[in-house]
Amino acid sequence: MTQFNYKNQTEKYEYISKQHGGYYRHNFIDHAYLYNLYFPPKAVLATLKEKIHDIVLNYPMAQDALASLIGNIIQQPTERIVVGNGAAEIIKILSGSLAKKIIVPVPSFNEYANAAPKGRAVEFPLEFPSFQLDVDKFADESIKVGADMAVVVTPNNPTSMLVPKADLIRLSEKLRPSNCMLIIDESFLDFADNKEQISLEQDIDRYPNMAILKSMSKAYGICGLRIGYMLTANTDFAKAVRNGIHIWNINGFAEEFLRILPQYKQEFEDSCEKVKVDRDAFYNKLCAINGMTVFKPDANYIYCRLPDAALSGSEVTKRLFIEHNIYIKDSVGKTQPDADRYIRIASRTQEENNTLIDALMDVMYLKK
Repeated sequence: MTQFNYKNQTEKYEYISKQHGGYYRHNFIDHAYLYNLYFPPKAVLATLKEKIHDIVLNYPMAQDALASLIGNIIQQPTERIVVGNGAAEIIKILSGSLAKKIIVPVPSFNEYANAAPKGRAVEFPLEFPSFQLDVDKFADESIKVGADMAVVVTPNNPTSMLVPKADLIRLSEKLRPSNCMLIIDESFLDFADNKEQISLEQDIDRYPNMAILKSMSKAYGICGLRIGYMLTANTDFAKAVRNGIHIWNINGFAEEFLRILPQYKQEFEDSCEKVKVDRDAFYNKLCAINGMTVFKPDANYIYCRLPDAALSGSEVTKRLFIEHNIYIKDSVGKTQPDADRYIRIASRTQEENNTLIDALMDVMYLKK
C-alpha cells in the first residue's frame, strides 16, 4: 500500500488541499470535485476491461478520427471539432498560445486566466452580490481592452448559474465586428433544465466568431479518461487550435469510451435527471440554514455565502475535513469581493448531502 506523507487528519488536509486529483486514494468524502456519480454504467467499464489487451498494446487514433467519434455523439461535422486531453488541454492552447488578450468574467474557472502569459488576461468582475453577467458591459469592456478572445462559462463555476442563451447570442454579435472570438464553456450544461434549448451547439453555424468548449469529465463521470472538445463553425480557428495538439493526445481508453457512448444515450439522460433530483433536494436543505445565502444552481454544485456570524469559508472547509472527513471548496483565491465568506459544495447522493448538512451545522460556529 502506498504511504503518504501525513501523520494525522490536519496534515492530511494540508496535503489534499495542494492536490488536483487522486482523491479516491485517500479515503474521504469528496464534495469538492464536480462529476456525475450515476454515469458511466457498469457495462461501459466492463467493455473497457474486456478490451484492455488491444487498448494497451496499440496506438490510439489521431485527431480526425477522434473528431468523427465526437461528431457522431453531438451530430456535428468533423471539421468543426477539436478533441482535447480534457478541456484543460484546449484551454492551454486558447489562453496560452492563440489569444493576444483574453477577457474572463470573475469569479470563474481559474485556468482560463492562469494559462495566459503574464499581462494577457483581463478579469471582468461579475455584478455583486448577484454574480450575474451583464453581457452589454462585458462586450463594451472586451472591445475597450482590445480582447481578441472572450470567455463565458455557463453554468459558471463556482456560482453554478446560467447565462441566458439570448444574452450569449447578443454578446457574440456585439463582439463580431472587433474580430473577438467568444468561447462558451458548456461543461456543466447537461445538469441544467431544458439543456437542448439552452445549448448553442446546434446553432453554431450561425455564429462564426463563437466556439463551444466542453469537458466531458463532469457530465459523463470520467475524470480519469481526460476528454474534452471544442466545436466551432470557424474552420480557420478550429485549424489553429488543432495545430497546437500533438498527434496522439487521447489514449485508447478514452477513444473506446467515445466509440461506445452512443449506445448509452438513455442511461446518460437518466443519470443527469438523478443528479438534478439530488441537487434540488440539497439546495432546499441548504436554504433552510439560518443566515445562509444559497444561489439557485443550474449545475451539479451549489454556491453559498456563509452567515455573517459563521466562521470564514477557509476555516469551515478545514474543520469539515479534520472533524468529519468531508472536503469542499472555499473561494479563497477567486477574484471577487468577500471571497472568504463563500463556499462551493458538489452535490453527491441525498444521503451524503444530508450528512454534509449536519456536519456543516456542526463546524460553522465556534462551540461555546
